Amino acid sequence: MNAIADATEPLLYLDGVSVSFDGFRALDELSLLLMPGEMRAVIGPNGAGKTTMMDVITGRTRPDTGKVVFGAATDLTRLDEPAIAALGIGRKFQKPSVFEQHSVFDNLLLSLAGIRSPRRALFARETPAERARVGELLETIHLTAARGRRAGDLSHGQKQWLEIGMLLAQEPRLLLVDEPVAGMTDTETAETAALLRTINQTRSVVVVEHDMAFVRALGVRVTVLHEGAVLSEGSIDHVSADPRVIDVYLGR
Repeated sequence: MNAIADATEPLLYLDGVSVSFDGFRALDELSLLLMPGEMRAVIGPNGAGKTTMMDVITGRTRPDTGKVVFGAATDLTRLDEPAIAALGIGRKFQKPSVFEQHSVFDNLLLSLAGIRSPRRALFARETPAERARVGELLETIHLTAARGRRAGDLSHGQKQWLEIGMLLAQEPRLLLVDEPVAGMTDTETAETAALLRTINQTRSVVVVEHDMAFVRALGVRVTVLHEGAVLSEGSIDHVSADPRVIDVYLGR
């Protein structure tokens, strides 16, 4: 357990969050608590509310009712997406989005936290501190050998790692990751589990995923959503043995 996980105050707190779209209740009084330094896996059938939950946390969707609190007392429902990102919440969508015409190194350089313009990043000489930070990121995401390669030439798994690195360059306190291993090989899936465990040593992570073997490899607490609410929560063994989870998700 890392040191930041010993904190007693939650990093993220959802309380009674409900969202409806044209009469469909996407979230139904959802409550969830994430502690600093924690990694949580969120699973559930299609339509369970996983994406809507992430949209609410990042400001893409405003809840009809409920509270979403980040840190000591920041009400995320009052902020827009850029303001929430500036607080330290980074989100990786399922499909990787990288600057395909630029090198792996330049993708990370463009993403570094702080005020940077693309022209400044690509045409000005990077500082020693920036170069060192990009080097650290390359090592973390296992792409040091590919630093000079064009991002568009990377494998699907490598692009996923690069985008995770680009988010880490923003120094988030909380990283939201949506189905990171979809379309990956078994080897890439195992490496991604190891990567997320490394990231979790210094920041909190929420992973939405369908691959149960991958979730098991993460070895973290699991929240199962169904019809917009928490159906079950606990270790992977606990939720896998829950008859309700078997009925609505695992048994399908």
